[in-house]
Amino acid sequence: MTEHEQLTRLCEQLGATRMQAETMAAQLAKRATQLAAERGIGRELAMTRLLEKVVKGRAGEPPPSAAG
Repeated sequence: MTEHEQLTRLCEQLGATRMQAETMAAQLAKRATQLAAERGIGRELAMTRLLEKVVKGRAGEPPPSAAG
């Protein structure tokens, strides 16, 4: 299973339609690559951080900056 397929499946499990999940998967992959380059970190770490934010957001947890 490719990364895109895995991300699509995850997005579907979080409640997105197939079409939405496909779009979200592509956006996540692109943003992970951008963050890795901008911050000088590994792409896997960038993807991990993005996915943590997505899952927390789906659970209704506010971002750290909005918590105070």
